[in-house]
Amino acid sequence: MPNKRKELKIEGANLWYLVGLIATDGCLCTDGRHIDITSQDFQFLQAVEEATGIKNKIGAKYNGRNQRSFHIQIGNKNLYNFLVSIGLSQNKSLTLGALEIPNEYFMDFLRGVIDGDGCIRSWVHPSNKREQWSLRIYSGSEDFINWLSDTIIGLLEIFGKVYKSGDNLWVLKYGKMAAREIARQCYYKDCFGLKRKIELAKQCLGSYKGWDKSATVCCEPV
Repeated sequence: MPNKRKELKIEGANLWYLVGLIATDGCLCTDGRHIDITSQDFQFLQAVEEATGIKNKIGAKYNGRNQRSFHIQIGNKNLYNFLVSIGLSQNKSLTLGALEIPNEYFMDFLRGVIDGDGCIRSWVHPSNKREQWSLRIYSGSEDFINWLSDTIIGLLEIFGKVYKSGDNLWVLKYGKMAAREIARQCYYKDCFGLKRKIELAKQCLGSYKGWDKSATVCCEPV
């Protein structure tokens, strides 16, 4: 890991959050220097720039269906080489595997992953009328999803379900008690992140009715 990245003004929790974001919503360019981060939220990319000291222009791009998103490029060879050294690579969507993430910053990394390719949602159960929550993380790489699941089990003793959706998409899903505990540890007070996901995490943490038992938190899965 490079000793200095002063030009980016980034270290600690914000650095490892950025790693999680790049692992999901970013890519390493073929020039060996630039890292691209894409989001549909322009203000979020502005916040990323402020947190990292990036001065680059935020640009717009369109997919094949003419849907607009925004992106920034970070041109920094030290950061690029650091990302490669912990396991990221070019064209990583289907090949991403285990990454070298320090345990003390894993929650920040995971928050970046959730903000990038995660979904926190709620609904009302049609039978018992209780509020339900779930957390899902999506990836084109089975190896990455399995590594993520195993690491969360090892560090948090929280169990999720891994399944395949379609031809090239893997999903790691957590139910309401597991989702709440992950939200509690990832979206702590004053953490940096996507405001929309932070608000959903707060709502999840504030929902307690009927949440007294779990087969996925601190016990073997059923």
